Amino acid sequence: MVRKKIRLAGIVYESLVNGPGMRRVFFAQGCRHNCRGCFNPSTHDFNGGELRDTDELIEQIKGNPLITGITFSGGDPFEQAEEFSYMADKIKALGLNIWCYTGYTFEYILYNTQNEYWQSLINDIDVLVDGKFEENKKDCRLKFKGSSNQRIIDVKKSLKTHKVVEIFYN
Repeated sequence: MVRKKIRLAGIVYESLVNGPGMRRVFFAQGCRHNCRGCFNPSTHDFNGGELRDTDELIEQIKGNPLITGITFSGGDPFEQAEEFSYMADKIKALGLNIWCYTGYTFEYILYNTQNEYWQSLINDIDVLVDGKFEENKKDCRLKFKGSSNQRIIDVKKSLKTHKVVEIFYN
C-alpha cells in the first residue's frame, strides 16, 4: 500500500481559537494568494514545511479524546486538495467536524469542480471560512476570521439550498 504524504507547515495539537471546541489544526504548506498582511507568510512557499504521513496523522487524532473537531488552515488546503480530501474522509468517519480556511470563495470552489478533489474536499467540510485576507478590512474583534470580507459558511446547508448560508459569531 502506498502511504499518502501531505506537506504541512505545522500542526497545533490542541486549539481553542481555530473554530469552536478543542481542535487539531493542520496548516497546509503552499498558497498562491499571497495576501498582503497575511499572519502566516511562511506557509506560502510550496517547497517549505515538511512531508507528513496522512495515516499517522489520523492515528494521532484517535489518540486524543479531547478533540471535538479538526481545522484545515494554511497556506491553503485547496492547493493540496487530494491529500486533504483523503484526510477529511477518514476524519468524518471518526465523527469529528471539519472547518477549513481558504483564500478561494465558496462559489469559485463550486464552479471549478473539474478538480475532483476540490469537490470531494468541499463535500466533507462542515464549515468553510472563505475569501482572501484583506488587510484594509482587518478587524481583531471578528471571531474565527481575520477580515470582514471573509465569510463563515455552513457548507452542508449551502450545498443543500444552493445558496451561501453564513454562520455569525459574536
